[in-house]
Amino acid sequence: MTDEQKKLLNNFEARVRQLMLLCESLREENALLKRTVAQKEEEILVVESSYKELLSRYDNLKLAQGIAMSEEERRNAKARYTKLVREIDKCIALLNE
Repeated sequence: MTDEQKKLLNNFEARVRQLMLLCESLREENALLKRTVAQKEEEILVVESSYKELLSRYDNLKLAQGIAMSEEERRNAKARYTKLVREIDKCIALLNE
């Protein structure tokens, strides 16, 4: 083997070692990223579960408030809504002019 061939072989071996080290570091990074993704997916499931529970509680609260309203409170609320709708209609009419 000539000196030039030995240099080329040594250079090739050094590059192969570098590639192997790079490959190993990328494997470790990939494993870390997979663990992070799994952790985030678990967090998403917890948040979704919490969201569904809060939504259910909110619906129950709306229902309870609707039942707890007296007839007078319902009439007052309806009157306020009607007034708001009339004001909106007036604004729309002014915009159309």
